[in-house]
Amino acid sequence: MGVPAFFRWLTKKYPSIIVNANEDRQRSADGTRIPVDATKPNPNFQEFDNLYLDMNGIIHPCTHPEDRPPPANEDEMFALIFEYIDRIFSIVRPRKLLYMAIDGVAPRAKMNQQRSRRFRASKEAWEKQASIEEQRRRLEEEGVPVPPKKENQTHFDSNCITPGTPFMASLFLLHRIYVLYFCSCVILSDANVPGEGEHKIMDFIRKQRSNPAHNPNTVHCLCGADADLIMLGLATHEANFNIIREEFVAHQQRPCELCGQYGHDLKNCRGLENEEKGPEQADPISKEKNFIFLRIPVLREYLERELVMENLPFKYDFERVIDDWVFLCFFVGNDFLPHLPSLEIREGAIDRLVKLYKDMVYSMKGYLTKDGGVYMDRVERIMLGLGEVEDEIFKRRQQEDERYKAIQKAKKARLSGGSRPHAPSYVPQPGSLIAPEKKATPLSGEVTRSLAASARIEAMKYSENDEAARRLKVLLKEEGSSSVDGGNSNRKRKTDAPLDLDSDEDCVDEIRLFESGWKDRYYRAKFDVGEEDVEFRRKVAWAYVEGLCWVLKYYYQGCVSWDWYFPYHYAPFASDFDTVSQFKPDFCRETKPFKPLEQLMSVFPAASKQHLPLHWQKLMTDDDSPIIDLYPIDFRIDLNGKKFAWQGVALLPFVDEVRLLRTLRSVYTLTEEESARNTIGPNRIFIGREHPAFDFFKELYTDDAVKSVDIDPAFTYGVSGRITTDSTAVAPNQPFPSPVKDKSCPDLPVSFFLFSSCSLQ
Repeated sequence: MGVPAFFRWLTKKYPSIIVNANEDRQRSADGTRIPVDATKPNPNFQEFDNLYLDMNGIIHPCTHPEDRPPPANEDEMFALIFEYIDRIFSIVRPRKLLYMAIDGVAPRAKMNQQRSRRFRASKEAWEKQASIEEQRRRLEEEGVPVPPKKENQTHFDSNCITPGTPFMASLFLLHRIYVLYFCSCVILSDANVPGEGEHKIMDFIRKQRSNPAHNPNTVHCLCGADADLIMLGLATHEANFNIIREEFVAHQQRPCELCGQYGHDLKNCRGLENEEKGPEQADPISKEKNFIFLRIPVLREYLERELVMENLPFKYDFERVIDDWVFLCFFVGNDFLPHLPSLEIREGAIDRLVKLYKDMVYSMKGYLTKDGGVYMDRVERIMLGLGEVEDEIFKRRQQEDERYKAIQKAKKARLSGGSRPHAPSYVPQPGSLIAPEKKATPLSGEVTRSLAASARIEAMKYSENDEAARRLKVLLKEEGSSSVDGGNSNRKRKTDAPLDLDSDEDCVDEIRLFESGWKDRYYRAKFDVGEEDVEFRRKVAWAYVEGLCWVLKYYYQGCVSWDWYFPYHYAPFASDFDTVSQFKPDFCRETKPFKPLEQLMSVFPAASKQHLPLHWQKLMTDDDSPIIDLYPIDFRIDLNGKKFAWQGVALLPFVDEVRLLRTLRSVYTLTEEESARNTIGPNRIFIGREHPAFDFFKELYTDDAVKSVDIDPAFTYGVSGRITTDSTAVAPNQPFPSPVKDKSCPDLPVSFFLFSSCSLQ
C-alpha cells in the first residue's frame, strides 16, 4: 500500500510486534545442497497451518536482488524465485496448506497507480542507462580506464512482471511443475485470475471463515512486505495471523552501475583506477538477508490498550474499533487515493486522527464503520475536526522545514570548510512544487540519443515538439526503448522538460500553505479552478469519500466495482468535507475486470510495447493512432512540496476506458499463444498422494465429464469451497509436460507424485 513510513512508525510505536525468524540453514555436501527437513518441529516455537505467498513481493526482488549479482537471464530469475520460496517454506513449515497468489488484473483504481509506476520505471531505466554511457564517455575522454561494454547484453524490463506478458506466462508453467515437488496441498492463483495477490488471499480467508466448519484457531502466515498486509491482517479478525517479511536494513550500499564497486555512486565513479578493491570497495551485502515475523495478535493487544474508551454511551466492541482504526489509516495513504495534504505519518498523523476519533466518538454515539460500510455523517465530523487545525499543521510544517534546511546548510558549510563565525542567518526559500522548465533548445540527433542521461543532469525543453516526437519514435523503433511519455491531454504527444530533481536549489512555492489564502491558491494551481467555485471543491471531496468507501469494501468484502477510480491527481483538504454527509455511495452496477492484454495497454508506456501483440504495439507509436495521447513521450512530475521525484505526482493522463476498448476491438486478432495469455482463468488446487482427500479428487477424473462438487472440509484440513474438474489436469501415470525446452528439466512422471489438479471456486 502507498503508505511510506507506515511500517517504521508502527514498529517504533509498538516494538514487540516484531520478532526475528529462526532458521535452519541449508547445508551442502560434496557440492550438493541438502534441503532443510521441513517435517521437523518449527524452530520458531510455533506451528503454522497455512502459508500464503504474495508472489509479486517475491518476484520483483528476485529479478534485481540486492544480496547478489543480478541474474543473467530469465532462467536464473526463475531459479532465484523458487529458491526464495524454498527458504520461506523451510522457515514457516505450513502443516496444512500452501497458497501461492500472483497478481492478476487489478481494479481500475489500482491500475492508475500501476500506470504511474510503470511509466516512471521505464523512464528511469532509460535515463539510468544513458547516464552510465555519459559517465563512461567522460571518463574515456579523461583517459581513465573503464570496464568494457558487455556485448549483446539485453536490459531486463521489470514492467514485464504484469499479467498477460510472456514472462508471466512462462512463470505460471514453471509454477505448475514446482508445486509437484511441494507439500500435499497447494493452491495456485496465477496471473490469469483477476485481482491483486494479497486480496485474492484475503478473499480465500473470508470464504473459509464463512464456513461453519472453519477452525477459528487456524494459524496463518502471510509472506509479503507491503504495508497494506498489516491492515488486511487486522481486517480478517483472525486470532492467529502473522506476517513474515525481510528485515529492513537501512542505508544499505549498492554497487556503482558503471564499475560495479562499492563506496561511491555513478557520478563520482573513477572507472578502474582502483582495480584492486580496498576495504572501502569490499562488497558490504554479501550475506543473505534475515527474516522477521510481524505478529498481528500482539498488535491487536497494543491497539486494545490504546483504543480503550471508558463510559461510552453505547456498547464497546473492540472488533468494530479495529475496523475504524484501519479506516482512519486510509487517510494517510493507500494505493488508490492520494493522502490528504494535512496528514503526514512522520508528523504524527495517525495519532492525531486517533485522538480526534476518541474525543468525538462520544458525541457521534457510534462507530465510523460497520461490515465494510461507512457512516458519512460521522466521517464528516472527524474531518471537520481535522480541518479546524489545518492552518496550524501547515505553519508548523513550514517551521520544521526551515529549521531542517538551516541545520543541513550549516552542516554542509562545516564539512566544506566554508563556515564563518558571523555568517548571515539562513533564510530558506520555500520548496519546489513543480520543477521549472528552462528555455527551449532544439535537439540534435546526438543529444536525442543521450536524452535520458541529460534528463537528470540538465533541465531541457524541446521547442519543436512534433520533430522531437518523431525523432524519439524512430529511436524507439530502432533500439527498442525510449524516453517514457508524459501527461498531456492533447491528442498529439508533446514533450515536457525533464526535471532536475536532484538539484539543491529551491524554487518558488506558489501554494504557500503556511500563508493565508492557501486553499484558493491550491485549487487554482492543482485543479485550475477559481476561489469562487465552491461546487467543484465539493465534487472533489465527494469523489474522495466515495473512494474511501470503495477501499473499505475492498478490504472487507472484495472488489465491489472493477471500473471505479478517483479521477483527480490531488486530494481535497479536510475542511472541504463539510457536505459529505449528504453523499450516498452506490456500487450496485455490475462491472467486470479488464482482460490481461487490455490491462497492459492501460498501464504500459510505449517503451514496454514488446510485451504486446505486434499489431497492438503500433497503437502506442503511430501518429495516426486514435489513442496516441495515452502514451506521451515525456511527462511532468509535480513535486507537490516534496524533494525527490519518487515522492512527486506523475501527471499522466487518465486512460479513457471506452475509447481504449473501442480501438482494441478493431485489432482483436490474436494468436493461440496470445489468446491464452489474455484469458481469465480459475484458481487451481493440487492434491498429493499423501493427502486424505486424494482419492476423492482422483475419482472425479474417472471419465472426461465435467464435474462440480463441494469439498468436504473433513478431508482437506478445513479447506472448503467448490471444485470443478480441470481439463488441463494430467491424469495419474501420465507425464507432466515440461515447459523448459532443453534437457535440464525433462517431463515429470505424475505417477510418481500422484498429483491431481482441480479448479477452485
